[in-house]
Amino acid sequence: MSPAIIRQYRPEDREALYEICMLTGNNGGDARAVYRDQELLPDLFAAPYATLEPDLAFVLDDGGRAVGYVLGTSDTERFVRDFRTKWLPEVADRHPLPGGGPGTPDAVMTEFLHQPEMMITPALADYPAHLHIDLLPGYQGHGYGRALLTTLFAALNKAGAQKVHLVMSTANTNARAFYDRIGFHEITVPEPGGLTFLGRSTA
Repeated sequence: MSPAIIRQYRPEDREALYEICMLTGNNGGDARAVYRDQELLPDLFAAPYATLEPDLAFVLDDGGRAVGYVLGTSDTERFVRDFRTKWLPEVADRHPLPGGGPGTPDAVMTEFLHQPEMMITPALADYPAHLHIDLLPGYQGHGYGRALLTTLFAALNKAGAQKVHLVMSTANTNARAFYDRIGFHEITVPEPGGLTFLGRSTA
């Protein structure tokens, strides 16, 4: 494993961003066999953040390419509006409804893509910012995840967001243990399904 540095996202990182998202999109594991549409997850959980809020997009660079990232928004409601008016028109034709058979992973995520307002949850109103973080397996467990989050927390705080939340699969117990160590706590959300909602201060 090469030593890595954290830097601002650049447009030339886009291909790596998509690859990282798919290689970690199945509860931290490889999602390429789970989804028929190989660009669906990145077009939902990675690229819109790097495109709409590049000042809050950071990558872990191993000296050759990005091997991890942390992406976020300081204002979820604003982000949803921008997603609807600026991002969705760019990608909707690539991911038309219905996205696969009823109840399939593709169908669920395609519906989410076309209904970004689902990101807005009243129980999270006190945590206006939110984030996504992913690292390739070889770079996990070496302190890079904490360093990426610390970088984003500082940027969010500077942007005026005092609290941040994230949404994770409850089944991803390794991720939950990591977030607990970073100082996140669980937020009670009605009918969470298979998801867990976590939040913390950006200070």
